[in-house]
Amino acid sequence: MDQEPANSPRLRTLPSDVVLLFATRVLRMLAYGSSSLVLVLYLAALDFDERQIGLLLAMTLLGDAAISLWITTVADRLGRRRMLIAGSLLMVLGGVVFAGTSSFLPLLLAATIGVISPSGNEVGPFLAIEQAALAQNVGGHERTRMFAWYHLAGSLATAAGALLAGLSVQVQQGLGTPAVQSYRSIFLAYAVIGVVLGVLFLRLKPASEVPQAERVQQRAGRLFLGLHRSRGVVLKLSALFALDAFAGGFVLQSLIVYWFKLRFDAEPATLGGILFGANVLAGFSALVAAALARRFGLLRTMVFSHVPSNVLLILVPLMPTLPLAVAVLFLRFAISQMDVPARQSYTLAVVAADERSAAAGVTGVARTIGASLSPLFAGPLLPTAATARSLFFIAGGLKLVYDGILYVLFRRLHAPEETDKPE
Repeated sequence: MDQEPANSPRLRTLPSDVVLLFATRVLRMLAYGSSSLVLVLYLAALDFDERQIGLLLAMTLLGDAAISLWITTVADRLGRRRMLIAGSLLMVLGGVVFAGTSSFLPLLLAATIGVISPSGNEVGPFLAIEQAALAQNVGGHERTRMFAWYHLAGSLATAAGALLAGLSVQVQQGLGTPAVQSYRSIFLAYAVIGVVLGVLFLRLKPASEVPQAERVQQRAGRLFLGLHRSRGVVLKLSALFALDAFAGGFVLQSLIVYWFKLRFDAEPATLGGILFGANVLAGFSALVAAALARRFGLLRTMVFSHVPSNVLLILVPLMPTLPLAVAVLFLRFAISQMDVPARQSYTLAVVAADERSAAAGVTGVARTIGASLSPLFAGPLLPTAATARSLFFIAGGLKLVYDGILYVLFRRLHAPEETDKPE
């Protein structure tokens, strides 16, 4: 594992690849934030029924999972830069098709093969490979802090994307542009961002790849999904992360937007503002994770910050007015992401350097698969605000179950840099 003092000279000036990966994260999440705002609204404007919408959302996530599993489990061997560029091309494909057709089957195919985010969260192979590359460029003591800032940058970009998309759509519709065309302009911009990402990834340096000595070790070992000695830990974590993501799939940002539209008839700009505020709060909550992890450890930070956020999630649909519902949602998001950088750092800390892309990829794909199944169950609950509010109850309850199991199974497994922490 990488170990390096927090005051290392290497960390006083960030390596150029770290800056570049932060830039690609911001651009990508800007696109994901915009797509999450309009995706379900766009599909509804095309007169697809609830089951079609649920199927398309599910296949979007399942397709991303399959492609991500392939790309991330070979990235450490075939080259991280090469695989990131491949992901960018798939993002362009998804944006172009969604901007260019109203037919269900082409959209379903593009959702399955391309990279489209219905949640405003990371999809595709990018997160796993970028985090492996970041971990390659910083020491173990700085990893969680770096991931917290990386998460903040993404959350702010997601928030900005949702806000800009909401304003753009409302302005266009105010000028007489049909709703479908206003939504398509967002997907066209999404495709353009994919092109820019591909160009930026070309600039990644060999320092972000697996060192040659580690590649030799990997080739000598017995691999399963790009894993060797850590496969047992990674598979257990994957199963639990899949449960957490399955729960989260009931409250994708696009579904939250749709519930607020049904329940309170909120305008597009208002919906964009809600997502903007939620993601800003979520991003800054991630910064607290680094300080909590230093004091209490990564696993305790993951679990004990997650429980109250899930209770608040259950309370959102019980609020009688839009301001109260938004206030509880904001309070939930203000603490909801403290576990994310801790979870990501923990996953990469307990595996070898030549397993990092694979470990992040396998656990990420498990999360995507879990989230992809939820819309199939969520779709039939969408017709009315009264039935749609049960999405919040299901998500919060399942997430509380995940927190309990995670702590019981992993409370004795610490990251190398925190082995002196109490159990």
